[in-house]
Amino acid sequence: MNDQLNGIAAFVAAAKAASFAVAAKQMGLSRSAVGKAIARLEKRLGVQLFHRTTRSLHLTHEGALFYERCSGALAEINAAEQSFDVAQHDPVGRIRISVPVLLGRHCIAPILVKLAKAHAQLEIDVAFTDRPVDLFEDGFDLAIRTGALANEFDLKARRLGSQDMVLCASPSYLLMRGTPFKLDDIASHDTLPYCRGNSILAWRFTDRGRQYDIKTTGRIRFDDLASIADAATEGCGLAWLPSWLITNQLQTGQLVEVLQDLRGPGFDIYAVWPLARYLPMRVRVVIDELVARLPFMSGHK
Repeated sequence: MNDQLNGIAAFVAAAKAASFAVAAKQMGLSRSAVGKAIARLEKRLGVQLFHRTTRSLHLTHEGALFYERCSGALAEINAAEQSFDVAQHDPVGRIRISVPVLLGRHCIAPILVKLAKAHAQLEIDVAFTDRPVDLFEDGFDLAIRTGALANEFDLKARRLGSQDMVLCASPSYLLMRGTPFKLDDIASHDTLPYCRGNSILAWRFTDRGRQYDIKTTGRIRFDDLASIADAATEGCGLAWLPSWLITNQLQTGQLVEVLQDLRGPGFDIYAVWPLARYLPMRVRVVIDELVARLPFMSGHK
């Protein structure tokens, strides 16, 4: 019976991913082990479940019918197992989390460290990357993302808060170039935009109830916020940065906030995880703790 269930689990994983290799990675098995398990399943059923080529993997008609039944059955089994986890008072086990590098280091990691100290049986494995990971293929239980989310039917999301963004510059720069007092003034200043690939992040402001997104085209462009903060501190221009990143510079006077009355809504921060009927306790505890504490770390609810 165990071999039968393993074969079905491998089949469902391969069908969902359209790849034996991806299914193997998700299950912690070798590709050959997944292939053999599915071959044994096909032999036992007496049908071919997949059309296989060197470049693609597709379900046969019989495979599609079998997948419809098996995926539902496995979901019920997983739900039954996770219902016991829900009843636990203390989270147990390992959770893999993907977080943006700077937001993760400054705001999320301190929360997770305290959470790990409070729950001795919780294992927290954090990967710091600004690359949007594939939770299924890369094997993550949870990811933290900022900005607008793509419409992904197999993922769930919960808003954690938003980043409080600040327009700032060094006192030496403002002394030399003057202080902007309205949005139109930005056009006459040197700016330090955040650039990812060929895309430049717009600066977002609110003036008399209306939202404005301003695209900047400074001659110094970075895809790293910390480098932008350093350049702004050196007097290279105006920068639009998360308040949590430049708290020390603002407190010590190395940077000065300008156009404070026109602060925009910032960018929302989300927790994203694979869609499931029951959320494991270890994942739920992490999400709840981030909801409770991250707004105070990032400076804005």
